[in-house]
Amino acid sequence: MEGYDVERARVLLLDAAPGELLGRELERLLGHGLHVTLNLRRVADHARTRAAWAGRVEFTDFDPFDESALLAETARDGLGYHAVKSRAGVPLRETFLAAATGPALVHRLRVVGRAGAGTDHVDLTAAARHGVAVTHTPGSNATAVAEFALAQLLALSRDLAAYNESSHRGSWRAPVSPPGELSELTLGIVGLGRTGLALAERATALGMAVQGLSRRPPKSPVQPAHSLAGLLATSDVVSLHLPLTPQTRGLIGRAELALMRSGSILLNTARGGIVDEQALADALRDPAHPLAAAAVDTFAHEYAAFASPLFGLPRALLTPHVAGMTRTAMATAAVRCADHIAALLAGRHRPAPAAGPSIGWRAWSRTPSVRRRGCSA
Repeated sequence: MEGYDVERARVLLLDAAPGELLGRELERLLGHGLHVTLNLRRVADHARTRAAWAGRVEFTDFDPFDESALLAETARDGLGYHAVKSRAGVPLRETFLAAATGPALVHRLRVVGRAGAGTDHVDLTAAARHGVAVTHTPGSNATAVAEFALAQLLALSRDLAAYNESSHRGSWRAPVSPPGELSELTLGIVGLGRTGLALAERATALGMAVQGLSRRPPKSPVQPAHSLAGLLATSDVVSLHLPLTPQTRGLIGRAELALMRSGSILLNTARGGIVDEQALADALRDPAHPLAAAAVDTFAHEYAAFASPLFGLPRALLTPHVAGMTRTAMATAAVRCADHIAALLAGRHRPAPAAGPSIGWRAWSRTPSVRRRGCSA
């Protein structure tokens, strides 16, 4: 990517880091000499933020998930932006990418930065066609997500939500069938990237047996699973840690859920589209189904479009995509993303490029008798 005078570069923060982290993110961007426009839509205190940063950054206020509003901001005064940064995964599709790189703009889009691990919200093919580099911050929230998945596991394996609800009603509820301890359970991890390995280390420390599915030989103490079907059938808890790609979309559907061990638990802190939510809801409604419970932090439809067939199911622990939202993780992602944007605009090495589609998952997951390689997150 050809270098550019960073001190002339305009950057639009679609959704800034929250709370006190906002200052750290802005200082990092300004420290690189970037001209920053801050979208106030998801900032808690507009007046205080304006007062604190007036004269140093520009301000706008629009819903970035409304594509028409996003296009209007991009074309405002015919200026455009050299880079946009997203934290929450604002969809950046062909229409936006074409408009943001159009000849009518004074400044054309060159970089999309994501302060987070995934880039499935960006049309990577269209970005490449329009000459837009896409970067993200893999690993920045690995510890946070691993800890959250472990919290999901502990809450569901001991049925904490049900006990809490009954206790608030004044009902003294004892277990009908006492659960097993962690040392009696096997954890199956699908995707042994940074997050999957971080979870494996923590689960092992608590005495769990851990097996995993990865395109690379898993590190000790993770035992390799030779197929998705085999992992599902032999795990008491299954945790997903994969990127969402055409190959992983719908990876866990009715057939896969039916393979799971009796009384098992499914955890999804990866991406909503990996699991067929309707199939999962139907499984949880069926008392004869082997799946006992599920914890879901990511959904096919999120934010303003949040909707799921899992709503209202007592055996579904639902959270609004917060697994990676710790102070350390969000600060690391925001600062690293700022550095990546500046480096790309300056024409330096391409840091943390967005990966292309993973390969092999579907073929591999359907052939349990053959040992093949798939993909890790």
